[in-house]
Amino acid sequence: MRIFSGIRASGAKTLGNYSGGFRQYAATQEQGEAFFCIVDLHSITTPFEPDELRDATLDLAAMLFATGLDPDRSTVFVQSHVTAHPEAAWLLGSVTSFGELRRMTQFKDRAAEQEFVSAGLFNYPVLMAGDILLYQTDRVPIGDDQRQHVELTRNIAERFNQRFGETFTIPEGVYPDVGARIKNLQEPERLMSTTRGAPQGVVRIVDAPDVIRKKFKTAVTDSGTDVRHAPDEKPGITNLLEIMSVATGEPISALEGRYDGSGYGQFKQDVAEAVVTLLAPIQERHAQLRADEPQLRSLLARGAEKARETSAPTLEQMYERMGFVRP
Repeated sequence: MRIFSGIRASGAKTLGNYSGGFRQYAATQEQGEAFFCIVDLHSITTPFEPDELRDATLDLAAMLFATGLDPDRSTVFVQSHVTAHPEAAWLLGSVTSFGELRRMTQFKDRAAEQEFVSAGLFNYPVLMAGDILLYQTDRVPIGDDQRQHVELTRNIAERFNQRFGETFTIPEGVYPDVGARIKNLQEPERLMSTTRGAPQGVVRIVDAPDVIRKKFKTAVTDSGTDVRHAPDEKPGITNLLEIMSVATGEPISALEGRYDGSGYGQFKQDVAEAVVTLLAPIQERHAQLRADEPQLRSLLARGAEKARETSAPTLEQMYERMGFVRP
């Protein structure tokens, strides 16, 4: 089985990134041949600074390894190091409609927040489709917010196969049962993001323990005092229950039973301590890797070589089946 997922090189990564992404990556690498891509080409579709992009790329590489990816089991690489990715995106643009891209929710949301909307922001779902399809991917471990993109990828693959002959494996998205959409602690109607929502409600993976404790202490809760998983009625407590379950591995039903009648104060304190405990070894390993940039670059170079080798046959098939004259 072939596994692929990508994550954008921008901003400090959050507890939401860990819950919807990093922990899935570490788990799924045990299930087959796994490829994980730092999608730096996606990162330039919204405003960015070159120095920040370089730093974010290396920082994300360190975070991927710190959260459990094993370079001997998984291929970890940077998107721009494998030129098959932008080439595949250009070819796939011929079987992607304007209407499909215009309907993408993330494009509409991001475009509404920016004065300058780049063509790259509009087209990047096609690049994402190329990322996935180049590796004949069976499964894509991803956060729930990316569900629409995986569906578009499937549509593009099916359309290409019908028009030019069977070329791509049709991938399936894999989403966490719990914690697929961790929310902002201050605004539980919003996803936890460093670019949107109240900063005080965003828990970064590298936050100091006391900072984490303070953020959970001030987390928004709901009316009443019962600790119960009810997304519509109690979004704040539901979010905290999901975070606690992710941090401890305990099922939500067991957590509801433990905190029955205890009120919110102790529950929030315990969630904070569970998150501090979860993140401590990740933070330590991340700091070690960031301090050894040559090692990081070496691991990424090794991953890029494997990715180029693996993606090349699919790209060549695409060119040939579309009628291009090859050298």
